[in-house]
Amino acid sequence: MIRGRLDKEGPDRLYTVTGGRSRADESRFDMVTLIVSESDPTPGMQSEHVRILRMCRRPLSVVEISSYLELPVSVVKILLCDLLDTGRITARHPHAARPAAGCPGPKP
Repeated sequence: MIRGRLDKEGPDRLYTVTGGRSRADESRFDMVTLIVSESDPTPGMQSEHVRILRMCRRPLSVVEISSYLELPVSVVKILLCDLLDTGRITARHPHAARPAAGCPGPKP
């Protein structure tokens, strides 16, 4: 088994990053939800929040943010909920592709 950065840091850091929370509202984000910053970081913000706001000046998916931060998706979703609740980010949920006008849709 390959051990990564998280194994070296242990669960204590993740507990601290999330403020002890273990679950985010799963209906708010999925892995491909696009996140866009709506404000710049402010002094005193948690470092992970600052990094998210800076990297999301252009849309990034939840899974990309997780990869760049080297944090589990579950932890990133908790951080994103914090930022969404304060209006610092917007979440763009993926939509199923619709057939173009004049093109036949799927057959039932």
